[in-house]
Amino acid sequence: MERVSFRNRDMAWDIAALILTPPGFDPAKKYPTIISVHPFGSCKEQTSSAVYGKALAEQGFVVIAFDASYQGASGGEPRWVEDPTQRVEDVSHVIDYAVTLPYVDADRIGAIGICGGGGYILNATLTEKRIKAVVGITPVNIGRLFREGFSNHDPLGALDAMAAQRTAEARGGDLQVNELLPASPEAAREAGLTDRDVAEATDYYKTPRGQEPGGATRMLFSHAQNTLAWDAFAFTEMLMTQPMMVVVGRKVGAFGAYRDGMEAYGRATASKDRRLVELEDWSHYDIYDKDEPVALAMEQMLPFLKQHLTTE
Repeated sequence: MERVSFRNRDMAWDIAALILTPPGFDPAKKYPTIISVHPFGSCKEQTSSAVYGKALAEQGFVVIAFDASYQGASGGEPRWVEDPTQRVEDVSHVIDYAVTLPYVDADRIGAIGICGGGGYILNATLTEKRIKAVVGITPVNIGRLFREGFSNHDPLGALDAMAAQRTAEARGGDLQVNELLPASPEAAREAGLTDRDVAEATDYYKTPRGQEPGGATRMLFSHAQNTLAWDAFAFTEMLMTQPMMVVVGRKVGAFGAYRDGMEAYGRATASKDRRLVELEDWSHYDIYDKDEPVALAMEQMLPFLKQHLTTE
């Protein structure tokens, strides 16, 4: 695994990434390559590289897992901005970098994303035709989530509050950085937060199971306006022409990945090869890193990606 950072002519900061390579890697050869997108509030060291990136590299792919702009070890100020347009643009910047690497086959680039990253990568694939196949792993449409649960189903009220906070910050006030999760599973239980997704997210992000310094689970409140007006699946019927797979768990929670994955799959009628994988006994956060559901997901993902990205 190699740590790299890069920028191109369109960027004002560096993107930090991990490059994972297959066993017996030979830089003189060309490899099918996967761009891996981390969840909302996450970082490249978590599930996007340590679980799915590692598994795909072991099966012969080069994998590039990166930190979103404003997050993790990537640049961008102010910190902890969640900007869907930038998150999608980051994918193209990473591909711009990938195609300069002599061992990356520019005609065999695929992409995966987990949770919010799954929504972002499906959206990126609509217009980024250098992506030849895509997998959304328990994908979340972050715009839908912000308009609903994250705004207490009051998106206009949230926008008014963001506007007031941004004005206050422009006049020298303190930034409002919202913590997305309780500090610990114990704190979640004490607060009566019993929803499956909230409890399991806390168990993943706030314990040694998945906790990483770069996975801040924070959001700058005043800069989230664009998120409420964004839709990961807009124009999917027309523009999702590449092979697409969606992996979802049947145990549903408040973040809505099952619902969003079903919508993405249902709308991708122009895809050359669309596939839906439903994991009957598993939840959104089980699919992040638990051995059995990850193995079940990989059983479907691996032949799909090899079919569309390899010449063997």
